[in-house]
Amino acid sequence: MDWRRPRLRPGALAVWRRNLRVWRKLMGPAIVMNFGEPVLYLVGLGYGLGFFIGQMADMPYLAFLASGVIASSAMTAATFEGLYSVFTRMEPQRTYDALLATPLEVDDIVAGEMLWCGTKALFSGVAILTVASLLGVVAGWQALLALPVVFLTGLCFAGPAMVVTSLSPGYDFFNYYNVLLITPMLLLCGVFYPLSSLPEVVQGLVQLLPLTHAVALTRPLVSGGEASQVVIHCAVLAAYALAGFYLAVVMLRRRLVV
Repeated sequence: MDWRRPRLRPGALAVWRRNLRVWRKLMGPAIVMNFGEPVLYLVGLGYGLGFFIGQMADMPYLAFLASGVIASSAMTAATFEGLYSVFTRMEPQRTYDALLATPLEVDDIVAGEMLWCGTKALFSGVAILTVASLLGVVAGWQALLALPVVFLTGLCFAGPAMVVTSLSPGYDFFNYYNVLLITPMLLLCGVFYPLSSLPEVVQGLVQLLPLTHAVALTRPLVSGGEASQVVIHCAVLAAYALAGFYLAVVMLRRRLVV
């Protein structure tokens, strides 16, 4: 195990640009997915379930849901990229072997991949924010301030996903991470209902999860409410991102460097 501190170098941008160029060739299906899923969520749940719920947390349920889905989509987009796409480039395609034959290092690859995960999360967040605006549930221009939060959320979930990838023997291994961590966060961290509806013990536990803080930041920005404890929420997300980056570098050094 190589525990040296990771180095941030311009090579990370080369990895990011490489992924962007590949994505541009597949841009059509990606845009359909980015816009299609939020429409299904917001229309199916926001209007359908919202018809029975009405108001939640002093706002229409559609607005409540849209502000939460923006944060959760950043989590799922970055996680999918950090798991399946990174593993594909690492094993079947052997892209990283080719990159390491250049002056690039593992640190550059991990940093570039994390930036790309954050970018994919941002794409998803922009799509959902656009749909929410068309549905009339975005309070005003301050909703644009949620986009940096979406990017930070993507970085927050990219590192842990890449740590799991560094341990994975195959795609099926990711089911453990998705079922045991990602799905519980989606259901418990305030995306679909307020945290106050949970038992007090569970409320305390979910404060340790990053999605809780992402939702707490995006919801008031999108719905026009007043954000509180902004520094704490940002610090938690940044801490997850930095710790994930460091551990991902350490673990992938072991797997990629023979």
